[in-house]
Amino acid sequence: MEALVIGGTRNLGPPLVSSLVDRGFQVTVFHRGQTQAPLPPPVQQVYGDRSDADQLASAFAGREFDVVIDTTLYTGDDAQAAARIFNSRAGRYIMLSTGQVYLVRSGLSRPFLEKDYAGSTIPAPENSSDHEDWRYGIEKRAAEDALMLAHQERSFPATVLRLPMVNSERDHHHRIEGYLARLRDGGPILIPDGQHLNLRHVYGGDVVSAILRLAASDTGRGDAYNLSQDEEVTIDEFLGMLARIAGGELRTVRVPRKRLESENLLPACSPFSGLWMSNLDNGRSKRELAFTYTPLEKYLPNLVGHFTSRRCTQPGYERRPLELQIASECQR
Repeated sequence: MEALVIGGTRNLGPPLVSSLVDRGFQVTVFHRGQTQAPLPPPVQQVYGDRSDADQLASAFAGREFDVVIDTTLYTGDDAQAAARIFNSRAGRYIMLSTGQVYLVRSGLSRPFLEKDYAGSTIPAPENSSDHEDWRYGIEKRAAEDALMLAHQERSFPATVLRLPMVNSERDHHHRIEGYLARLRDGGPILIPDGQHLNLRHVYGGDVVSAILRLAASDTGRGDAYNLSQDEEVTIDEFLGMLARIAGGELRTVRVPRKRLESENLLPACSPFSGLWMSNLDNGRSKRELAFTYTPLEKYLPNLVGHFTSRRCTQPGYERRPLELQIASECQR
């Protein structure tokens, strides 16, 4: 069996590639060569830019794959090119998408269902940071739409997996790692004041398991599925759980969001305090595909154990002295 992973060097990529090899797939990884990753020796690495359709077509001219797993598909143009290049040459095509395809829809309530996808989208926000998140969701929708149109017109075997925030050992945003570093240094964690969105993320290992199950299945072509843990928790509940597992004392200080934004401390100081986090209903994936999800209480200790022996590499932690200064000001 032949598998192609487009991307495959960050976050979910290395464990996915290793798992495919363990299951007997001959795996090719197509990436730019900019990120070093521990890929097993049997894996063939092909270098190129997936956003350059000519490079992608040339790299795989004449080759066929039982499954193509696209971890870096971000635009409608790239999706159209991929559907054209791999037309009749992929047994199935799995795209990793995002819950932000719902956040740019108008009039939705949480948690989001797959049936909520169709409909009008909100206009582009004026705020620059909001505009970046909005654009990400809009372009991911364009990519999904291009694959689904290819399925309708010529049975292109696309399946879309929509993900919320992914908590994993290789999270390149270092989100949980950053919270743990702040717990360890004994200072308080700065949290924006006001209302927070509840957290409903997904464990990276569960995403890998879902992909592997689809890769060995004939179901789900032409469909989209939400992946998400079952639990929904508040930011305070999550941090309390994290502190309990790590054996530290949780101290938090509420700071006006505008102050944190003006100092460019968000999202690093509290990455789970964002206003663009999705909340996905996972019922369809459980009913139709028999996916199961690891409880938060079970996977969080795995992540704490993984990060405990590491020096924090989160971008932004070097500004911890400013966080502590602001915390002191707010506590006076």
